[in-house]
Amino acid sequence: MPTLLRKGPCRFFFYSDEGDPREPPHVHVAAGDQVAKFWLDPVELQSSKRLRAHEITPLCRLVERHQAEFLEAWHAYFTS
Repeated sequence: MPTLLRKGPCRFFFYSDEGDPREPPHVHVAAGDQVAKFWLDPVELQSSKRLRAHEITPLCRLVERHQAEFLEAWHAYFTS
């Protein structure tokens, strides 16, 4: 599972086996038992567990800030 970014306790990553058929580009975020999943194009929260709204907003902003590099990594990984 490729890690794309670490920021504080959060790790942004995707799984190397994202299903068949593969879901649209997205990134998972984990910090301990808190997890979220964001679609990348457009950036949108898909799901979260154990996160409050005020914790999701900064994560969404980080995904927006790194959207281009996350998409590039996704496409490079799954099209090679």
